[in-house]
Amino acid sequence: MSRILYVPLLLLALAGCGGGDAAPPPGPPASAAQVRVGFGGLVDTIEVAAIERLPLRAAELVAPDGSAISSGPITVDSSPRFATGQWAVSNAWKDPVTGDNALAALNLRQPQAGAALQGQEQILAMVSNTQILLSDPVAYRRDWANYRVRLTFGTPPGAIETQELPAPAPPPR
Repeated sequence: MSRILYVPLLLLALAGCGGGDAAPPPGPPASAAQVRVGFGGLVDTIEVAAIERLPLRAAELVAPDGSAISSGPITVDSSPRFATGQWAVSNAWKDPVTGDNALAALNLRQPQAGAALQGQEQILAMVSNTQILLSDPVAYRRDWANYRVRLTFGTPPGAIETQELPAPAPPPR
């Protein structure tokens, strides 16, 4: 009987697979980077965070006169993963002194009551972070709309992608 309930779900999934006759455009795929550029906790530091298929290799703040301020060290984490989950019933088999008691788990009358809901998530992209320290915060505050942030993704001799983004507005005083 329960198998009959799955048939409509299977048909619905197959119905969503139709169409799609358009071929992808020729050449390398367009960049789908998710980039955040803004001020964090410090007033004179621009923080850059990117999630992209290529690693961030350079970040620069380009002034209106063409001079560039390079970022500090860039942290790249390829395919980061993290654990998620929650213990049910306040984790009944944990011992308050040692933090673990496997014997108590064996003596539970209803082992389902002590079940754990756990999972592991993984991002299948590069996560990059860096900071750009402003050399002249007063000049930046005065003319910030004419500044640009230039980001370079990729590792030579492979594909290199460059993006230019508007500089973030300075934080309020």
